[in-house]
Amino acid sequence: MELTVRYFAGARAAAGRTEETAPAGRSLDEVVGELAQRHGERLAAVLGVASFLVDGVACHDRRVPLPAGATVDVLPPFAGG
Repeated sequence: MELTVRYFAGARAAAGRTEETAPAGRSLDEVVGELAQRHGERLAAVLGVASFLVDGVACHDRRVPLPAGATVDVLPPFAGG
């Protein structure tokens, strides 16, 4: 049982990919920790300031287990105006 993690902008560059899978049933904090270990300090820094959408909805409780089949979007801060 897995979920999909999609990276955007600087997160994509730091991860070196556009998406990957992670085990479902873990909290967002646990998934983020695993991704940081998997990809190193550069992605860890981006994850530390990123916003996260779970199935298109902003995730405010990062301790809730994520369901199988969910999509987590990693959105680093964007510049612009």
